[in-house]
Amino acid sequence: MYSSAHPYLYDDLDRQLISILRKDGRASISKLAQLLDVSRGTIQNRLDRLVSSGAILGFTIRAHEQIESNVVRAIMLIEVVGRSTTQVINKLRGIPQLEKLHTTNGAWDLVADIRATSLEEFDKVLREVRSIEGVLNSETSILLSTV
Repeated sequence: MYSSAHPYLYDDLDRQLISILRKDGRASISKLAQLLDVSRGTIQNRLDRLVSSGAILGFTIRAHEQIESNVVRAIMLIEVVGRSTTQVINKLRGIPQLEKLHTTNGAWDLVADIRATSLEEFDKVLREVRSIEGVLNSETSILLSTV
């Protein structure tokens, strides 16, 4: 792991590598080297440093929408009372259907990405979030399709 005394400084090659991996997290070392016009050893070293420095937290897949055709996805905007944001975030992190949670500015304090397996589960998540002490208001939009 890289220390704060000697932090890893990211350069253009690192950013290009991360960009390619965002599109294809399963790309081989050989393919990455070819696309970036560098040696396989360079790619392997960069990947090792990006992982050990914490720039890359893991590798995952993106499933085709048809695979998850019954999944209910939504964005929930959440307004928090006063200075209770930290407590609300801690409670929200305990709800497994909230895939991501973002802080934001403006009228809403938090944005939650919701993924539920049914409308019944989705309704339960909405009720659970709205019952958390410190949640003043919320607005939710179901995502219909990705274009």
